[in-house]
Amino acid sequence: MSRWLIPAVLLALASATVPPTAVAATGPCSLGHIGDLPVTMHGTQPYVHAGINGTDAIFIADSGSYFSVLTPAAARQFNLTLQPGIEYGVGITGVGGRAQTWVTKVKTFTIFNVDAANVPFLVAGNDLGNDVAGVLGQNVFRLGDVEYDLANGMIRLFRPAGDCRNTSLAYWAKDVPYSQIEIDFPSAQRPQTEGNAFVNGSKIRVVFATGASLSLLSLEAAKRAGVTPESAGTRPAGSTQGFGHHLVPTWIAPFASFKIGDEEIRNTRLRFSAEQLPGADMLLGADFFLSHRIYVAASQGKLYFTYNGGPVFNLTTQAPRPPVAAPATAEAPGAASDAAGPTSPASTPASAVAPQAAAPEQLDAAAYARRGSASAARHDYEHALADLTHAIELAPREPDYFYQRARAYSADRQTDKALADLDQALELKPDHVDALVARATLRALRHDPPEAIDTDLAAADRAAPKESAVRFALGDLYRVERNYPAAIAQFDYWIDAHNRDDVRMAEARNLRCWVRALGGQDLERALADCDFALSASPENAAYHDSRALVYLRQGRYDKAVADYDAALKVHPKSAWSLYGRGLARQHLGQSAAGEADIAAAKALAPRIAEEAASHGIGP
Repeated sequence: MSRWLIPAVLLALASATVPPTAVAATGPCSLGHIGDLPVTMHGTQPYVHAGINGTDAIFIADSGSYFSVLTPAAARQFNLTLQPGIEYGVGITGVGGRAQTWVTKVKTFTIFNVDAANVPFLVAGNDLGNDVAGVLGQNVFRLGDVEYDLANGMIRLFRPAGDCRNTSLAYWAKDVPYSQIEIDFPSAQRPQTEGNAFVNGSKIRVVFATGASLSLLSLEAAKRAGVTPESAGTRPAGSTQGFGHHLVPTWIAPFASFKIGDEEIRNTRLRFSAEQLPGADMLLGADFFLSHRIYVAASQGKLYFTYNGGPVFNLTTQAPRPPVAAPATAEAPGAASDAAGPTSPASTPASAVAPQAAAPEQLDAAAYARRGSASAARHDYEHALADLTHAIELAPREPDYFYQRARAYSADRQTDKALADLDQALELKPDHVDALVARATLRALRHDPPEAIDTDLAAADRAAPKESAVRFALGDLYRVERNYPAAIAQFDYWIDAHNRDDVRMAEARNLRCWVRALGGQDLERALADCDFALSASPENAAYHDSRALVYLRQGRYDKAVADYDAALKVHPKSAWSLYGRGLARQHLGQSAAGEADIAAAKALAPRIAEEAASHGIGP
C-alpha cells in the first residue's frame, strides 16, 4: 500500500513511532527487547491478534503498508464511526488501483499486551477473507528495530543502545552466514522498508512487504530485465489483488539472476504483474520472509538476513475458481529452478550483539503450532505435521491446533486424516466456524451425503456474524449442494456487508445471478446482478455465460446467443455454453447449428443434457 496524501493527525502519529536515524552513542552496543508479536501463517499470510475495544481481532502483519488499515466490513462489525478520507486529505493506492478511503478511531486498541487510547485507522480496501479485520502497518512496526522470524512464527521488536554503528545486529547469526543491504532511513512520508536488488543485472527498487502473499515484480522492471509476457517460457500465473478494486493479471517467467546483498539466485523464475507497483519495482512478500530470517535495523539504515533453506519464491499458480474452494496448484517437483535457494555464499559476521532481556527460545505448544503453520505455508508438510502433532500432544484440548493440522493434512492430500482432525476440533469447539466450513468443503469434494454437509453449513451460519467473510464460502457450498434459497441468502449477507467496489463484488453478484438462473428464480434480479458483474469485467466468459442462461430462461434467445458467443470466444470448449447456445439456436429455428452445438457439448461432457434437465433446462 502506498499513500497519496497523509492527514496531519496520522502524520503526527507516524512521526512519533518512527525511530530517529542513527546517531553517535557511547558504551557497548546492546539490544533492548521491546516485545514479541506471535504470528500464525495462514497460507502465505501472516496473521496476528490485537484487540479492538476489548474484542479480539485478526490482522495481517504488513510491513509494506505505511499505516494500519481496517476493512469496511470490520468497521461495520465493530460499530466504528467513519469520516470520509477526502475530508482529511487521505487516500490509498495499491495493487489494483486506488481505494475509497475513510478515517476512524478505535477507542481502545490492544497490542503487545498494552492498551492504547483513540488509535486512528484508515478504513479501505477489499474483504481479506477468514474474518481478517485489516492490516497492521508501519505505524506499529516502526516502534523500534524489527526482526521478522516468520518461519518460527514471531515478529520481535528491539531498541538498540550504545554505539552500534559498526556492529552486526543479526544477533542469531553467530555461526551461520548472513547478508546485509543498505536501506533508506524511514520517514513519516515513506516509513516502509526499502532497498535495492538486481534482476538480470538490472537495478531495481524493492519494498519488503510481509502483507504481500507472493513476491511480485512490476511489468516495467521485468521489461528492463529483458522479460515480457511474450518472452519464451513465460506463462500466465493467475491474478492478484491489493487495496484497489480490480484484479491484476500476473505471469511467471525465467530470469537469469536475482541478487540482493551477497545472496544470488541464478536461473530462477519470478512472478511479475500487469501493472506498475506504487512506489516500487518489486514487492518482496511473505514467501521471501518465510525463507529468510530478517532484522530491519532502521536505527542503522541496514537490513540483515539469513537464509532458512528451501525455495525463496512461491511459484504457485491460482487455478480457475472451482465449485468449492481448493488449494492453489503447486509447481511440479523440480520445476521451480530456485528450489535449491541462493547459489552465492553470504558473508560471515565478525561479531554480533546479543539481545538484552530477550526471552529465551521456548517451544511450547503455541510455538510448535506457529512453526508448523509456517512450514505448511512453505509446502513442507513433513515438518509441519510433526510440529503440529507436538503442539497437540502438549495441548490436547486446543481446537485450533487440530484445525491447523487438518489444513496441513488436506494440503498434503490426506483427506481422511484431515477430516478426523476436524471432527476432533469440533468436538472441542462445536461453533468453530472455520472448522465447520473446512469439513463441509472436504465432505462436498468427496460427495458425502448432503445431510452431513448441510448440518455443518447450518452450524456455521448460526455461529458466524452477518458481516463475516465466510458468507461467501457458505453461499458457494450451498450452491454446490443445490440449496439455492440458502445460497442466495448467504450471498445477500456478503454483498450487503461490502462496498460496491470490493474486488470480489463482481464475482459475488455473478454467483448470485448464476444461482437464480439455475433455479429459475427472480430472473430480473438475476439479470441486474449479471449486468453489474459484466460492467466490472466486460470480457469475463463466466459472467457472459451466467447472463446467457438468464436470457435463455426468459426466452430472449437472440440475446442468449450473443452472450454465449462472447463466452465461447474466450473458452471455446465450455460444455455449458455450447449446450445453452445450441438450445437457444434451436428456439430461433437454427436447427442444424443448434444440433451441432449440442453434439459438441455432449462430446465434452456426455451427461450435460441430464445435468441441464435436472435444473429444468432443455429443448
